[in-house]
Amino acid sequence: MDDDTRYEAVRSRDARFDGEFFFAVRTTGIYCRPSCPAVTPKRQNVRFYATAAAAQGSGFRACRRCRPDAVPGSAAWNVRADAVGRAMRLIGDGVVDREGVGGLAARLGYSARQVQRQLTAEVGAGPVALARAQRAHTARILLQTTGLPVTQIAFAAGFASVRQFNDTIRAVYASTPSALRAAAPRTGPAARRAATPTAGVPLRLAYRGPYQSTAVFDLLAAEAVPGVESLGGHRGRRTYRRTLRLPYGTGIVAVDERAGGGRGRTAPAEAGDEGPGGARRGAPDGPDATEAGRNRSTRDGSDGRPGGWLDARLHLTDLRDLTTAVQRLRRLFDLDADPYAVDERLGADARLAPLVAARPGLRSPGTADPDELAVRALVGRDASERLVLRYGKALDAPCGTLTHLFPEAAVLAEAEPDGPLGALTAALADGALRLDPGADRDEAQESLLALPGMDTATATVIRTRALGDPDTAPPGTGLPDTWRPWRSYAVQHLRVAGQL
Repeated sequence: MDDDTRYEAVRSRDARFDGEFFFAVRTTGIYCRPSCPAVTPKRQNVRFYATAAAAQGSGFRACRRCRPDAVPGSAAWNVRADAVGRAMRLIGDGVVDREGVGGLAARLGYSARQVQRQLTAEVGAGPVALARAQRAHTARILLQTTGLPVTQIAFAAGFASVRQFNDTIRAVYASTPSALRAAAPRTGPAARRAATPTAGVPLRLAYRGPYQSTAVFDLLAAEAVPGVESLGGHRGRRTYRRTLRLPYGTGIVAVDERAGGGRGRTAPAEAGDEGPGGARRGAPDGPDATEAGRNRSTRDGSDGRPGGWLDARLHLTDLRDLTTAVQRLRRLFDLDADPYAVDERLGADARLAPLVAARPGLRSPGTADPDELAVRALVGRDASERLVLRYGKALDAPCGTLTHLFPEAAVLAEAEPDGPLGALTAALADGALRLDPGADRDEAQESLLALPGMDTATATVIRTRALGDPDTAPPGTGLPDTWRPWRSYAVQHLRVAGQL
């Protein structure tokens, strides 16, 4: 897109581009998402940025009306396999906060200077600025959804000091932390006190376009390993729960199947931007909406939803894991995908067109734990349950049927060192095989196929789910190149339709 095309998206308040770029207004000093319902600024006063961090680095503060920090992430970073895409995924996972820029560079195999230069050239901000923007977003979530003391929130969000925290909040939101907390929409003091670490942090996980939640939850139900995962409720209103192993502790998450939002609303933040039962301010489809935007809205599904969110609640033993946990959930539910691009390409194919029309926005789910996914793909569901019961770490405070964390690779490598499972877990434990968000997909697949007992079909599943590759095809399926770069989504359509 050139800047004139971006401006047309802003002028028509096109929510399809939320998160794909941001625009800032020189005369007001504010940056927004493309669908912001405010009066459209004059073209000569608008500047465009690839990331919120780039806009912040240029001195602009976040709009209080459209909350541009809360949009779904750009689909480009999950699709791209180059160093910049890998770096953005690692930063989202919190690597810079935990390991610094040096740790990020080491994982990518570049020098810190090279990483800084590449990110600045591509997205307009370096790794420190990108991590700072992410910390600010996490802090706002905690300020507006919990009753934790401000000092505790500062360190939980990843800031090195309270002063750094205060300065960042003022720069990003033009507000103090206490004022930001007081301005939480439709969330009174009583509600904030209820949202404690014991009660969990309420989240709204935003997505763009249509979202076929039933297909995703059906897959999770078919794969669920007792003790680690559970699904309850009737189809269409189920709740998925699972345990999480995180850098600083453990977590339990609950995600509801029923999607929130509706036509004519801007998708809300990943946390309480709307009180219980309340409707968040948003941008209705105005008379100047583009024809393409109107046509797409009518094809989004039975309710015409152009975007929305999944309700979730996170219980964490250490709130410093909030950012990492949210990003892993987004990968599990494939919330940063661009369904418009996927459906446009696949819908042009005669074989797939009726499937895409029946299920617009079908996602290709990932995983919350790549190492766990690899083991489960290799041994199957029944064997995975056995591994959990024998080697899984028991939770200090079980939650219903959730009693264990899936066993770590190092534990399995020591307990069952023989056979394909031993080879896989040993490679994961010693770092010979990397499946983290910054792993090189081609190198990882080569390492997988070099393991004894690993077949191409299993390696493809791991590449698709653990590494989030949108363009994989199971062996022997002969999927055409015209379905690139979305063959993983094509496979999902064929499977859900019973054609694969």
